[in-house]
Amino acid sequence: MDSASAFQLLGGIGLFLYGIKIMGESLQDLAGDRMRQLIGSLTRTPVRGVLVGTLVTMLLQSSSGTTVMTVSFVHVGLMTLKQALGVIMGANVGTTVTAQLIAFKIKDYALPIIGLGMILSVFGRSKKQKYVGNGMVGFGLLFLGMQNMEGAMGFLRGHQDLFLAFSHNPLLGVLAGALLTMVVQSSSATVGLTIAMASQGLLSLPAALPILIGDNLGTTITAVLASLGSGRAAKQAALGHVLFNFIGGIIALLVLPLFTYVVALSSESIARQLANAHTLFNVGNTLLFLPFTGYLVRLIQKILPYEDANVLRGPLYLDPLLIKAAPAAAVDALRKEVVLMGRSTQSMLRDVRAAFIENDARMIVQVNGTEKVVNDLNREINSYAGELWQANLSEDLSTVLASYVNGVGDLERVGDHAQNLIELYEYKRENRITFSEKATMEFEDMIGLASRALDLAVEAMEEENEEKARIVIDRLEAEIDMKEKDLRRRHIRRLNEGRCEPGAGVVFIDILSNLERVGDHAHNLSYIVIDVMRVRRGEKR
Repeated sequence: MDSASAFQLLGGIGLFLYGIKIMGESLQDLAGDRMRQLIGSLTRTPVRGVLVGTLVTMLLQSSSGTTVMTVSFVHVGLMTLKQALGVIMGANVGTTVTAQLIAFKIKDYALPIIGLGMILSVFGRSKKQKYVGNGMVGFGLLFLGMQNMEGAMGFLRGHQDLFLAFSHNPLLGVLAGALLTMVVQSSSATVGLTIAMASQGLLSLPAALPILIGDNLGTTITAVLASLGSGRAAKQAALGHVLFNFIGGIIALLVLPLFTYVVALSSESIARQLANAHTLFNVGNTLLFLPFTGYLVRLIQKILPYEDANVLRGPLYLDPLLIKAAPAAAVDALRKEVVLMGRSTQSMLRDVRAAFIENDARMIVQVNGTEKVVNDLNREINSYAGELWQANLSEDLSTVLASYVNGVGDLERVGDHAQNLIELYEYKRENRITFSEKATMEFEDMIGLASRALDLAVEAMEEENEEKARIVIDRLEAEIDMKEKDLRRRHIRRLNEGRCEPGAGVVFIDILSNLERVGDHAHNLSYIVIDVMRVRRGEKR
């Protein structure tokens, strides 16, 4: 393989992936916040979950993105395992749309599409026109990437014997497809590469189908990676994705001759045949599993039983029907949602601690993923509160509601500080900065105190427990402030004495500042509990 062909192939894959990314982002911009609302609130049954998963994946242009988002929702208790499996099935169906698109022979129009899209993107008068323009640019880049991938395959035409092994040994093809997708982290890219090779005559249909099945198996690695470091519920959702594709792949291999025959009848073009095979595999797999979702849930729970009693589970609390029917119950539902948001920020601090103390880089993805969930909850709760305020609330209920909304702001800021901390860990890791044993012990002491304050504040809100709130207000918040000043003074002394690297000193001081702010927000949350209880007792604030 000469270097020019290698660069052309890599460039083609890069253009293809970037095109999918731009197209997905523009579709998300057009859809707005409705996408995450779809996932969070319209998945009560597996059938509806399939429809939502399909639609969201068409918007994201990534089944992995939908699956990771679903795993995150399961992790914080916004979705049950049964609901998640429906969304994951739909995500597999939705990702086949990309394969259908690239099977169209419109590569010659890629550049005009990019040009027209750029005109709309730059000169469009409205945001909608700019989003459409960006989507067209992504669409054109996708086909330009395909054109480059196909053009780079010429050097392989003299080595077609290499690919005959995939038709003689399907398991080899499955393994090749799975490994390549695990590396690229995009089944759409590897399906596109398979179609490009087949279009150039390098792969026959019997040789390409096992690779296609392997592509679907390999895409499950993203959900597995997203679940690492999460609670058992998230791992169960990831296992569901693995089992769904793995069992479906085994069934497809068992009926491979029939599968090949049916796909061959669907079109004369091998590109379209492979796109149809991708769709047939995932739609057939979904139709096969959908009636047995309950059994699959029980199998998953048997393989991975619940162990973490602290993982929240259950449906969303923000029921729009409560707003008019029972405003008081709606306010309490919002309180429960705030507590759920608090649990997410607690898990972020635990993950930050694991990153620094155990040097666990997986926590970077975990914290950033949970931060997105916290931000989503922030928007959803504030939107729900806005509707509640229009429901003619009593003065007391309105005051209580305002207190909880203030608490949402504090929790969102805790999430921001946790993200700041994980960015400091990432900087520390990338620049090979090390903390002394003393500094590590001081960090563990400080984050333990801040976490304790946050835990008590969230528990106080959940239990409406003034005693726990008072512990934070009267004791812990002052302890955190004093410890932050003491540790800052000690660390500056170590810097002055040359016992600490300057880079480590800057990172450590920033860590202390963020943790001190977490203590302040825990203090604010505790005061909210006190204020709410006073209102409920009829006392003046």
